[in-house]
Amino acid sequence: MLRSGTRDLHRVAERSGLMRRLLTGDVDREVYCRLLRSLHAIYQQLEPALERHAAAGPVSRIHLSGLSRSAVLEADLDALHGGDWRNAILPTAAAVSYVERLRQIDESDPVLLVAHSYVRYLGDLSGGQVLGRVTARALDLRDGRGTAFYTFGPPGAEALAIRYRQGLAAIRVPAAEAARIVDEACAAFRRHCAMFEELG
Repeated sequence: MLRSGTRDLHRVAERSGLMRRLLTGDVDREVYCRLLRSLHAIYQQLEPALERHAAAGPVSRIHLSGLSRSAVLEADLDALHGGDWRNAILPTAAAVSYVERLRQIDESDPVLLVAHSYVRYLGDLSGGQVLGRVTARALDLRDGRGTAFYTFGPPGAEALAIRYRQGLAAIRVPAAEAARIVDEACAAFRRHCAMFEELG
């Protein structure tokens, strides 16, 4: 349901603003750092929320060790910008709005965290692997410096993606609840489109 329900918006996101440029290697370091800063703000809200709700319910099925991206984003920003990035680079307005939405559902509707986890982590584990290679070439980054975001330790991106999909397949919720998760995932893709357009 998630794959089919978000397919069209996924394609739109891949062609939106900065993402369209990034996929062709047309990106500079400053704008790329703004993207990482915005993603960091999102993960800083998403990951503690997932942790809080990981003990039971649907979130427990897709909360896997090895997925967390906050620390590697910090390492990339340190490498690409320097240690003052928290104050020197602001998240986009779309990212700030996204963070607020994550805060709301963390507090009142945590089943919807599954949607945001799906959009972010499966993107990082699949298309993100292509972005990592393109970004390394475009910004002349070597030895993993500045691209830790796209690197997943053991068992690696492919194995984690398989485990993640297995976790999704194990989620059992009523049809109405599943539909709400799909709707939230669609909204998450729209938020990404807005962020990519802002950066582009």
